[in-house]
Amino acid sequence: MPQTAAAVADPPAGVSAGSEFTPLLRTVKGQGLLDRRQGWYALTIAVNTLALAGVVTGVALIGHSWWVLLLAPLLAVLSARTAFIGHDAGHSQITGNRRVSRVIGLIHGNLLLGMSYGWWNDKHNRHHANPNHIDKDPDVKADVLVFTGEQAVDRTGFRRWLTRNQAWLFFPLTLLEGIALKIHGFQDLRRQPPRERAVEAFLLVAHVAAYVTLLLTSISLGTALAFAALHQALFGLHLGMAFAPNHKGMEMPDPDGEGWGHLRRQVLTSRNIRGSALTDWFLGGLNYQIEHHLFPSMPRPHLKLVRPLVRAHCRELGIPYAETGLVDSYRQALRHMYEVGEPLRVE
Repeated sequence: MPQTAAAVADPPAGVSAGSEFTPLLRTVKGQGLLDRRQGWYALTIAVNTLALAGVVTGVALIGHSWWVLLLAPLLAVLSARTAFIGHDAGHSQITGNRRVSRVIGLIHGNLLLGMSYGWWNDKHNRHHANPNHIDKDPDVKADVLVFTGEQAVDRTGFRRWLTRNQAWLFFPLTLLEGIALKIHGFQDLRRQPPRERAVEAFLLVAHVAAYVTLLLTSISLGTALAFAALHQALFGLHLGMAFAPNHKGMEMPDPDGEGWGHLRRQVLTSRNIRGSALTDWFLGGLNYQIEHHLFPSMPRPHLKLVRPLVRAHCRELGIPYAETGLVDSYRQALRHMYEVGEPLRVE
């Protein structure tokens, strides 16, 4: 299980938490690694848009046949690509213009996915500010899953059963994530200011209307339901596989205040995934989770370039730099969830 406020988290004597990050930031800026790659993103968005249009055209042309179901997994993969673009827009990785970033996020989130950009961006920014902090990170708040023994103790009824078996249920539950994201977005509309609420609601409804219209006008009802179920389930699974390795089973800061600076707060709570260009593509660059958390506005193609600098800096300071393979990352995350639920299995 992850440690809390471990001794390794303490900066060396005479070194302030803030000064640990400053030299690294200076080097990264000096090498231009925080400069945006608008051409790369323009090409990525164009390719993704054309691919989505191709799948939609395919659905319209062969929707009368059960063969159309073969397009559902492809659409799920492209939906994940779309989500990654919205993620990068939310972090201002694509452009420094907040209005343009929001437009890109609304198109890729609300319109193309039916997922509220405003809801996700608010939640995700709070996660970045305090990763794995039990009181401040919404991603480790006790909900369907729990992440500490203290959270597990309070579970009752069906939720207690879920916690006992959460390691086995994790990936099956991600099959529902695509739908859950849409529901959370609609629920969050009440929180948003009237003007933002109107825009987000219009785009969310437009997505649902277009999605339902495409399926029901191109495919028989039974096939349409099967297509939607397969698409949404695989989309949720893909996102779960991309986000699960990043923080689960890593350090969880002491809720009473651990005194970590930015460098330790982000490095100690994050895990990188080794792999090839295929891993980078499949995980949307989130396999460089440490670098992404240290430099959230850094464009995706620069994350692998800054990795050697971050590793060397952590080694110099004696800060553990967690990196493992994809399969082992899932094993570590699931083992943590299994251990959290263990006390409820031995009652």
